[in-house]
Amino acid sequence: MHLLFVHQNFPAQFGHIAAYLSRHKGHRCTFVSEKPPARIDGIELIQYRLRGGATRQTHYCSRTFENAVWHTHAVYQALQARPDIRPDLIIGHSGFGSTLFLRELYDCPIINYFEYFYRPHNSDMDFRPDFPSTELDRLRALARNAMILLDLQNCDLGYSPTRWQFHLFPQCFHEKLRVVFDGVDTNVWRPQPGLPRRIAGRTIPDDVRLVTYVSRGLESMRGFDIFMKMAKKLCERRKDVLFVIIGQDRICYGGDDRFTGGKSFKDWVLSQDDYDLSRFLFLGLVPPAVLAHILALSDMHVYLTAPFVLSWSLMNALACGATVLASSTAPVCEMIEDGRNGLLVDFFDVDGLAETADRVLDAPQEFKYLGKAGVEMIRNHYSLEVCLPQMLQCYQEAMHRSAANRAATPIRPNEPAMHQTF
Repeated sequence: MHLLFVHQNFPAQFGHIAAYLSRHKGHRCTFVSEKPPARIDGIELIQYRLRGGATRQTHYCSRTFENAVWHTHAVYQALQARPDIRPDLIIGHSGFGSTLFLRELYDCPIINYFEYFYRPHNSDMDFRPDFPSTELDRLRALARNAMILLDLQNCDLGYSPTRWQFHLFPQCFHEKLRVVFDGVDTNVWRPQPGLPRRIAGRTIPDDVRLVTYVSRGLESMRGFDIFMKMAKKLCERRKDVLFVIIGQDRICYGGDDRFTGGKSFKDWVLSQDDYDLSRFLFLGLVPPAVLAHILALSDMHVYLTAPFVLSWSLMNALACGATVLASSTAPVCEMIEDGRNGLLVDFFDVDGLAETADRVLDAPQEFKYLGKAGVEMIRNHYSLEVCLPQMLQCYQEAMHRSAANRAATPIRPNEPAMHQTF
């Protein structure tokens, strides 16, 4: 069987399952992205190239859709130039709209990964009154769903990684959506007892408490400023804590740059108060194995987020056995039950976060049961071993649904064999 994966980046959400299907099931897997052509883990990478995009003259509210059309046309053109590519199944990430035009090239089922449906109210956009969105941003939130809605209509089946994300999508599409998590590789993300307490070449004394924070970008959406306020309070109370911060000094989501006066959000946050930076390690991005090492050493991991897409870092921290202190926002509450596999505090409650953290750091061994429960939850419900069969079942269902929908249509040349299984 030939599976075609479409995403702007490689490996993104699809690399692990493509590698598994290629290596263990013998299926042909092709991945279309903006990455250079290559062959990795048996997967052929085909590159698509953008030839345009939204400009300043494009209406602010339609720029996302304009860019998505350029992406999907570039994908179409790259595959049109490869007549040897005849997939039996297409899997793509909605939002970029990359699979929409492929109906004109291939007569096969399409599955889309649906990550987020934008809403101007009761959402990430109005969650933080201290960083208010503009009227135009709220209007744009409605228009940003245009390509997503086209993908919902166009696909044979779709899936979202969490129940909370699933329920954001219009109810009229729920019948063709499933909840399937990406899967945590527990060979990488796992407890590692007996590790040397060394981070970035620095030996950490046994009596120093390690507090970790991970975010792709240091920004308000992931509560970096709230974390730093909490950390300052802890620094004032304790001399035995070191904060290890992993993430880029960039804004991935939201409009933080409207409030920072030209500074990065990190620099703006640091300029708002007097921080003893000798107590902080800012490591930028690190490889997965290094991050897993740091999370396994952590005495406490802090995860804060607005109601938005759930970060892989939370699941990785749980898988590594870290004691997790997190914001009690909706996507987090799906994964963490307070006092069972983690600790929950209101996102804005800096004093409550600091007091809870102080309690954990006073006696970290007394809270290890939370980390053990987190490891068990990931292995039983969110590991690759659990999620890959669910994903393959989703693929199989899409094949069957497509075959049923076309049962009355005469078979055409090169029509995929729907009886194939995974």
